[in-house]
Amino acid sequence: MTDCLCQISGLRKAFGDNLVLRGLSLELPAGSVTALMGANGAGKSTLVKILSGVHSSDAGNVSLAGQSFVPSSPSDAIRKGVVTVHQAINDGVIPDLDVASNLMIDRLAEPGFGFFLKRKQLFADAQEIADRMGIDVDVRQPVAQLGVADRQLIAIARAMSHQPSLLILDEPTSSLSAVEAERLFDLIETFKARGVAVLYISHRMSDIRRIADRIVSMRDGEISGLFEDTPLDYEGAVQAMLGHRMTDVNIEIPQRGEPIVELKQLRLKPHAKPIDLTLHDNEIIAVTGLLGSGKTDLAQALFGLRPPNSGDISLDGAAYAPTSPGKAIANGVFMSTKDRATNAVIADFNITRNISVPFLAQFSSFSFLSRGAERDTARDMIEALSIVCQSESDGINTLSGGNQQKVMLARWLVDKCRLLLLDEPFQGVDIRSRHDIGEKVRQTAKGRATLVFVSELDEALEIADRIVVMHEHSIIAEFVNRDVDLNEILTAVTGTAQKQLEHEAA
Repeated sequence: MTDCLCQISGLRKAFGDNLVLRGLSLELPAGSVTALMGANGAGKSTLVKILSGVHSSDAGNVSLAGQSFVPSSPSDAIRKGVVTVHQAINDGVIPDLDVASNLMIDRLAEPGFGFFLKRKQLFADAQEIADRMGIDVDVRQPVAQLGVADRQLIAIARAMSHQPSLLILDEPTSSLSAVEAERLFDLIETFKARGVAVLYISHRMSDIRRIADRIVSMRDGEISGLFEDTPLDYEGAVQAMLGHRMTDVNIEIPQRGEPIVELKQLRLKPHAKPIDLTLHDNEIIAVTGLLGSGKTDLAQALFGLRPPNSGDISLDGAAYAPTSPGKAIANGVFMSTKDRATNAVIADFNITRNISVPFLAQFSSFSFLSRGAERDTARDMIEALSIVCQSESDGINTLSGGNQQKVMLARWLVDKCRLLLLDEPFQGVDIRSRHDIGEKVRQTAKGRATLVFVSELDEALEIADRIVVMHEHSIIAEFVNRDVDLNEILTAVTGTAQKQLEHEAA
């Protein structure tokens, strides 16, 4: 039997009157991956923050390798062997520093570096870590210049360089391609072989099926299910997490209306095949594909963030070529962006103002803002999307990641638009919240066309009338979401990635 590396007993934590952890008990075996599943608000983030030294518990005990474990800070937790990669990417990197400094940041204060920093040695050590992780970036480059996926890999590499005894990974593949995720899984297997306990928090069943040795379900601050028998009971784990059985998704495709947006011979890159696509009123189209397939580039072209290479876009029959997001919004094209923490959430604003900020003129008369109308609208959206909060005046950072995501969606459903672009709207969102978001998007689809950009196939199946697959900045397949052949879609989505993996292994 695998030895228990971390023993958690009777852990309790409250924030004011809100009891988040209710006497939680859990064992994390050495050399094993424990997948932790839980709806947003179940207490997962609080548990992680206690283990990583961000919060202290109100009651209960944690032991690590038989010794009492009470970290006084995140750096103390790292020194004692608990290393965490948080879901918010910018919690793991410092954008203003270069890659080398980010990879070595925890060592810069150690004796030996001193006042006169040995940059040459710093770059050499950082390059060794980057090579071990397979990160192909210039370690002298500022992290701010890198994409989301590279930032995620750097945060993971930094954590893994500490040689932890307990490694906590919170949604680590949310921004990784299939190839990059597979590289991460190989590294996790290496850590398992060394006897490291891994706590892997994810809503992605593809990740859990690939990497988990056991599954722990969490609900309302307690452990609601433990699944260790082979084969693992994935359906039971989801049921324990939600408190009810998941029903099969049954999309009723509505009558689509007149064309709203038409893409004709649109090239996103000079050598990409042209895209021809028509988006209709009352229609939801999911765009899926691997990271780098061009999904985000297409969204950005439609929202005025970057121009396409060539081709034409029409909106309601008129030429449409936005030069900025402001021009796009003025034309009735709204977009909820992928990188919530960097591009969407305004940390200094409460829930109400985060929802209303693009449309303050709508709540104003003669330059006077109607705060009552603003609050009423926020309350309506909170109810419609089942946003878990105390009130519409709560700070946005008091919400879980999934509830922040709902607020970002609420922002763009406040006003009517002609084209709604949702880039990874389910990123970091649990199954229950995913259902809430999908249901609201479908309920409000009439009067606009909707493009939803997703990485996971099950997300596309739960929300779309049509599914299009992108590869190398072109559309390579299209499916109506009725009696679909899943293998055919998977082949279109993953075939290229599989060939790339086989090539790298050869």
